[in-house]
Amino acid sequence: MNKNTRPKIGVLLIGAKRFRALGEGTADGTYDERKLGEASVYIDRFSEFADVVYDGIVYEREDVERTVNLFFNQRVDCIFAMYLSWAEDFTWIRFLREMPPMPIFFASVVRDSLSIVDTNDENQFIDFLSAGALVGVQEASGSFQRFGRPMCETYIGTLDDVCTRFRIFARAAHVRTLLRRTNLSLLACYNEAMWATYIDPYNIFQKIGPEIHFLSVQELTDEIEQVPQSLVDELTNHMSKTYRMMPNVDYEKFKASVRASYAMEQIAGRCDTDLLVLNDIDTVLFKYVGLRPGFTPTNKDIEMVTVPEGDIGGGLATYILQLLAGSNANFIEPFYIDHANGGFVAGHAGPNDYREAPENVVIARDERFAKTAWKYAGAPFAWYVFPAGMKTMLHMSEKDGRMKMVCTVVECLPTKHYLASYSHANFRHPTLAPEELFNRILQHGVTQHYGIVAGDVTAELEVLAGLCDFEFVKI
Repeated sequence: MNKNTRPKIGVLLIGAKRFRALGEGTADGTYDERKLGEASVYIDRFSEFADVVYDGIVYEREDVERTVNLFFNQRVDCIFAMYLSWAEDFTWIRFLREMPPMPIFFASVVRDSLSIVDTNDENQFIDFLSAGALVGVQEASGSFQRFGRPMCETYIGTLDDVCTRFRIFARAAHVRTLLRRTNLSLLACYNEAMWATYIDPYNIFQKIGPEIHFLSVQELTDEIEQVPQSLVDELTNHMSKTYRMMPNVDYEKFKASVRASYAMEQIAGRCDTDLLVLNDIDTVLFKYVGLRPGFTPTNKDIEMVTVPEGDIGGGLATYILQLLAGSNANFIEPFYIDHANGGFVAGHAGPNDYREAPENVVIARDERFAKTAWKYAGAPFAWYVFPAGMKTMLHMSEKDGRMKMVCTVVECLPTKHYLASYSHANFRHPTLAPEELFNRILQHGVTQHYGIVAGDVTAELEVLAGLCDFEFVKI
């Protein structure tokens, strides 16, 4: 799944049929000519952040029918709808009736300034009629509410205000579309030690969209045997030159870890997997593979998100953050509160996307399993310190058949490698003591897993939660 795609939006602009020809011969032209110029401004602004589907101002029933068909056939992510002034409401009501369920952003743009001083002047009178968007949006709001359509938002503001808010709405609507086209793969099972992370796969498909594929350890072992030694040598040579390596790394176990990581990507790729949820502490995996794959992604261009411990909710949180932010996301669990320094420490063992900051990567022995009896005990992994900066932190899990999102913004502090076997960093909340932060989180019931990504995308998360009927909490 390409995380850098733009939203595709349908634009519905409704004009007044009975005003259309008024103003002929005036300085600013007819109502229709004025509205065409206005519409051009809107289309240009929306085109800055989205691919626009638009076929002219709607005046007639035929315009509605054509527009509905256009939006449906073009598979737009959402619709921007607006009355350009007062207008007859037969077009709007017909549109609400005919358009299949779809996110709709119903807006009204407030002019930055007005120059109406004497409507005895015909040019100003037409401008007065043209400026009456507040009349239109009020009239249309009644029908909007009576239809009770889901996935809708109403907003009034200047063009800058409207574009700022609509950009967030459109991005969230686009992620909703991407989720409905997503392939999720589970290798090979839920984590039997962590029942709280279990999610109903049918519920996921019905309410969010991803198709779920179940991959087996047998598939993985078969694929491992097929990976050419020359390719393994090429990958390990590249990684050893790109990243620092601890002196106690066993190079043959390094190759085994890279081989298994590459093989896992291959079997996932055959299912067009966008999100791979790996139960990396499954004893079956250790028995037959001998390690947990520690170097996915093996290629800088791989878009697939991989998360550990068989947690689909944690995987969805990480994947959604990556889609919204357009940058690599990471999977964490908060380990402990650092009371003296007013923060907390978080990270996770197992696979974690390490491409954002190559300088923060060390190829290190997996100390957690170094003294076990498994074939490749201590096989190395990409030991990563998350880059410093503000991060959105998101938890997702299921309660009573409904997904919940609990999110906040935290600062990831500059951190040195010090937690062996765990990609990690030190964190703090901008305003809350860590005890207060987690007191508030616990009130909503979570598991221990979160996704993090650079920047603040909590506004987009809130819109997405509304579009998907998730419970949403921002702390």
